[in-house]
Amino acid sequence: MKELLETLAAWEAEGAAIGRAVVVRTFGSAPRPEGAVMLTTGDGRLAGSVSGGCVEGAAFEEIAKARATGRARVIRYGISDEQAWDVGLACGGTIDVLVEPVVREEAVAAARETAGGRGGGRAVVTPLPADAPDPAFGPYEPGVGEPPGGVLVVHDDGRLDGTLGTPAADALLVDAALDALERGTSRTVAIAGRQLFVEAYPVRPRLVVVGAVQVAMSLVRFARELGYETVVVDGRPAFATPARFPDADRLVVGWPDEVADEIGLGGPDAVAVLTHDVKFDEPAIVEALRRGCRYVGAVGSRKTQSDRQARLRAAGVGEEELARLRGPIGLDLGGRSPAETALAIMAEVVAARYAGTGLPMRARATPAAGTGSAGAPRPDEEPAGSGSVGSVGAPGTAAE
Repeated sequence: MKELLETLAAWEAEGAAIGRAVVVRTFGSAPRPEGAVMLTTGDGRLAGSVSGGCVEGAAFEEIAKARATGRARVIRYGISDEQAWDVGLACGGTIDVLVEPVVREEAVAAARETAGGRGGGRAVVTPLPADAPDPAFGPYEPGVGEPPGGVLVVHDDGRLDGTLGTPAADALLVDAALDALERGTSRTVAIAGRQLFVEAYPVRPRLVVVGAVQVAMSLVRFARELGYETVVVDGRPAFATPARFPDADRLVVGWPDEVADEIGLGGPDAVAVLTHDVKFDEPAIVEALRRGCRYVGAVGSRKTQSDRQARLRAAGVGEEELARLRGPIGLDLGGRSPAETALAIMAEVVAARYAGTGLPMRARATPAAGTGSAGAPRPDEEPAGSGSVGSVGAPGTAAE
């Protein structure tokens, strides 16, 4: 949704009637993840995508129908069933698409505010029509839908605007929404007898790089390309310069533990410690662990890591916190150049964010005993959402 804000604003300024389609569930090798959005206007304009081109024409017609009837409904695309659909996904995947006659104001506000860095993250929760497809994999005849109802909003501090009717159901919803915000992925959940689309609008993820070394230059560039805000911290003014780090959002000269408050270091941050300097990197590790940063990694060989852990224990770091320290840092991709090392680190940061396995996708696609074809869940299994990201390579010896 965020990438369509400029187009949406222009259409709204013209007074155009705008409808929306959004992917709410995926199976197999779906081309677009949950949360992918397409917008259309009454005069025939289109922006965004729900399938990379496979079913956009059909979705366009469904949005026009939704505007005419005032009803929202969920359409399943991708199953070969001549009695239900004459369109499908060339990749072989399957998607459930929520078609709405309007664009939700709550979703627009969440996209605008989180894209602009204002306020906290939030999840916009849309109850799906009662006749929406269930989570089971297989053909599903579209229902007639229902007029769009109200939405709920879960803020990243756990506040809930609205209610499902009971404290227990509300608590389940908040937990699911906070997990979606943590991972940065949207999803559909079933609570209290209803299917709910949890549309995640997290704040921009941030990578704090401690040590303005050669690897950091490539790491910052990769992180920026992936949508991360980047902060580079180093005590040496000659190293932390705009000339060396033109892609960094912020350069901070100082000791990392002393500038932690200044940069607002906290739980949502990923921290990569690259200095190879005990007096500089270990205070940074202690502070990042103490503040609960979601990812904390540090360069160094296995022996360096062993010696470091002994010193950290002596400094009062507990075993539970030490278990969160990723060292040696990165996934085992086999490369050794600074850019390859940066790629290994960024791959692990992404895998940690989405709870990826780090295994090759080929290994994940191999059918287990009792399953059907690769990539297709059995009817009694939960759908395999494309919001889960698999990283290149496998965990093992990491870049130093």
